[in-house]
Amino acid sequence: MAIKITDECINCGACEPECPNNAIYEGGVEWAIADGTSVRGKFTLLDGAVVDAEQKNTPVANDTYYITPNKCTECQGFHEEPQCAAVCPVDCCVPDEMYQETVEQLMAKKEKLHM
Repeated sequence: MAIKITDECINCGACEPECPNNAIYEGGVEWAIADGTSVRGKFTLLDGAVVDAEQKNTPVANDTYYITPNKCTECQGFHEEPQCAAVCPVDCCVPDEMYQETVEQLMAKKEKLHM
């Protein structure tokens, strides 16, 4: 499953540079699949919507840092554990129960993001 950032976030920003998928954004900042990945052209999001990889999408959160589940792979294929959770000083990076994915699905997502 993807990782989410809870309301306990203190906006320290420690997590953002640790994400190998550029899935973490500052609150209020629009995100795109293409940000920090090799994806270009059309991309299918988790909800089945097909978007242009360069398309800017609505922020998931406005007041705190957030993780877009469409790019989160729990660091599978990069690290042994999610790096956002490893560096978070207040332990607010936790599994997002809304997005349950197997290791195989997370690895396939990683491959799509980093062709």
